[in-house]
Amino acid sequence: MSFPTSVNNQITDSVTQVNTKVLGDAPATAMGNFMIATSQALSNAAHNATTGQQQAAVTAQAATTQGIATLYAIDTAATGTSSKKIFA
Repeated sequence: MSFPTSVNNQITDSVTQVNTKVLGDAPATAMGNFMIATSQALSNAAHNATTGQQQAAVTAQAATTQGIATLYAIDTAATGTSSKKIFA
């Protein structure tokens, strides 16, 4: 003991050991926080990719439906015009 104190040596040793434990746990805690943050970021990226694919599929389906409707509309108009010329 370098300086005499009015505090019991067991108390100071206990505080020193607790502080040492906190310092020893810090790297593991930091790594755990880093892994949680990384996994959350990757989960968000996967969710965004899935949502993007779903939206692209909906857009493709809408475009296909519109294209088919346009083809049917053109065919109907052509049939109507041809029929009009025949029956007129």
